[in-house]
Amino acid sequence: MPAVNPWSTKSAKQSVVTKTVAGTSIAVIVALALGFSAPVFADELDNRQNALEQEIEDVQQSIEYLDADISETIAQLRVFQGQLPGAQQALADAQGRVETATGQVTALTQRVDLAQETRNKISEQMDLDQEAMGETREMIGQIATQAYKNGGVPSNLSLLFGSEGTESLTNSIDMVDQALRSQNAAMDQLSQQNATNVNSEARLEAVEAEILDLKAQAEQALAAEQIARDDAAAEKSKVDTLVADTSALSDELKEQKPVIEAQLAEVESAHEQVTADIAARQARLIEEARKREEARLKAEAEERARIENERRAAEAAAAAEAANAAAAAAAAAAQRPAPKPVAPEPIVPATVRPIAPIQSGSPSAFGLRAPVSGPISSGFGWRATPVGTIDFNGSGGYTHTGLDYGVGCGTPLYAPAAGEVWFADSNALSGAGNRIVLNHGVVQGNALATNYYHLSSFDVSPGQKVSAGQLIGRTGTTGNSSGCHLHFETVLNGSLVDPLGLL
Repeated sequence: MPAVNPWSTKSAKQSVVTKTVAGTSIAVIVALALGFSAPVFADELDNRQNALEQEIEDVQQSIEYLDADISETIAQLRVFQGQLPGAQQALADAQGRVETATGQVTALTQRVDLAQETRNKISEQMDLDQEAMGETREMIGQIATQAYKNGGVPSNLSLLFGSEGTESLTNSIDMVDQALRSQNAAMDQLSQQNATNVNSEARLEAVEAEILDLKAQAEQALAAEQIARDDAAAEKSKVDTLVADTSALSDELKEQKPVIEAQLAEVESAHEQVTADIAARQARLIEEARKREEARLKAEAEERARIENERRAAEAAAAAEAANAAAAAAAAAAQRPAPKPVAPEPIVPATVRPIAPIQSGSPSAFGLRAPVSGPISSGFGWRATPVGTIDFNGSGGYTHTGLDYGVGCGTPLYAPAAGEVWFADSNALSGAGNRIVLNHGVVQGNALATNYYHLSSFDVSPGQKVSAGQLIGRTGTTGNSSGCHLHFETVLNGSLVDPLGLL
């Protein structure tokens, strides 16, 4: 049946309902896992997103038979669930940035405190040095004042001639020496204090510059932390919204479960009926072909028998004529002894050869060509129900019953082989939209029909004969379809088969 692109979105919605036909159960798969996933790396998220898109691409092929609102709800739910791991990862990343920024702010604050403590120590030391320098200057001033009062520091000669004896001279020399040492020591101390003061001022300037730089870095870190916190709050809001929306949609789908199951049962029954109708038509075609072949073989056998009988009759007539001639010759030669009679050759009745059973040939003898020019977006076959999802019919999955071609609406659709139009109608099958069914007859004992769904328009009508490659319609998105595409099916001897085996 027509299929819908599971990750292709109409109004940005995704679908996850599934179906099967022709003896395969239809399953609606709705993911309801609401738990958080563990954070993953960016490349893993990309891989997960690609896998999720492929899963939706596969699953959504079967959604077209449900009502649009249910399909839309299922699509939204799957989208939300697909987005939730990424949102949780974004939240974890944002929270990580908050932790990093907070750590930077803390480290910078500690460095600022340390620098300020160093600055305070330097300032205190500079105050002490200034006080010591003041005391040293005061001491130097006192020495200078005393020297001035005493007429200055005496020279060696004045000490020698001005002293009143040896003891007086010695005392004078000691006093002068002591004064000079005190003055020199005070001057050295003042010079050293000046150098220390200059060095302290340089250190103080460097520390204050460092404090300014650290404060600027801290302000930037605080701003980054605020941005990170805002981002984290926004991501947290997204996650909360996704969780709430997912939960609400899950509850809504649970409430609609009886409706969904009823629709699926109705669709499955209708699809089985359509396939059974095609199978019955094909069975009649095969039987008619068998009878025609039997009649042809019987006629050929009867014709061969007639020809054989005519040949044998001609041979018998010729033999009788020869016998009459021989009898006449015998009468004419009465004097001669009669020859031994020759028994005539018996006429063998014609036989009819038994009719050989009709041999079935390869389905590839139909020589199908692709009905549209475009990529195959979804193949034929079984799709298992994803882990953590709800399988409404309990079949464990669904079968995608044809090929989906990812082509735009209005793409020309061509007959893949010569045949007759059986159906060209709208919504004969719920959700299928505009469809065409072509009968390609019986070839080598195999009956083939092809189905086309979701078309935008027809270029043929029921009962019309078509040739291979003839335009029969255009693709679209009619019925319950999530986007422009062609759903193409092949029914061989009453069963849906993979079209790729016939193309």
